[in-house]
Amino acid sequence: MSRVLVVEDEAHLAKGLRFNLEAEGHSVEVSGDGESALERLVTEKEDFDAVVLDVMLPGKDGFAVVSTLRKAHNYVPVLILTARGRPEDVLEGFAAGADDYLPKPFQLPIFLARLQGLLRRSQWLVAEKTATKSRAGNGKETATASAGGAAGSAPDSEVFSFDGKTIDFGTLELRVNGTTIQLTLMEAKLLRHLIRSQGRTVSRKSILEDVWGLHEDTDTRAIDNFIVRLRRYIEKDPSKPKHLLTVRGVGYRFLA
Repeated sequence: MSRVLVVEDEAHLAKGLRFNLEAEGHSVEVSGDGESALERLVTEKEDFDAVVLDVMLPGKDGFAVVSTLRKAHNYVPVLILTARGRPEDVLEGFAAGADDYLPKPFQLPIFLARLQGLLRRSQWLVAEKTATKSRAGNGKETATASAGGAAGSAPDSEVFSFDGKTIDFGTLELRVNGTTIQLTLMEAKLLRHLIRSQGRTVSRKSILEDVWGLHEDTDTRAIDNFIVRLRRYIEKDPSKPKHLLTVRGVGYRFLA
């Protein structure tokens, strides 16, 4: 049984979500605003398997809540519910650290399917981290695909290494110089998308469609902001990148 926190200020919607989630066998708690949700998640460090988070909340909005969560190194999967369905709003949610979004109004079966996907991903992450610790304890490190490996093999590996850095897509972790950085799901998806096309230019349109599932024309500055953040993680000098290169007027290219 999964434990889910619903953060929703509209009482009738919160009640409906709780009823349907409990009917699916989940344990459900409800918070009516962002501050009380953060109190439970960050201050009291309660364990939840997923958070269903409305954007339009009194006080701290949903974007601020998920951003605060990630800054506190809490990586519980977050499904954002939003009446603001513009692509720019969706990208703002992903940039803050959300794992998925669903525009209101939504159909119940789609909501349940999206949430179940996040719960499965959470279970996989826990299992992968447990297995990684077990392998490390037995002296058996996970096989990694290096940048100099066979062509086409590295991008699809769960672990990708280049220039002294290792990205574990199974645990969403980036290891650099002995430091582990926890990536958000969308940061990892963007990196993987670029790595799979390493050496080739990836257009912003491709990123919008293939990483975020957006098919409308939108402001691509959100993508640029993601790239800036990723450069801070992997570049020795983010102002002079060697791995995440800008192709002016087109998009980006990854070089291992």
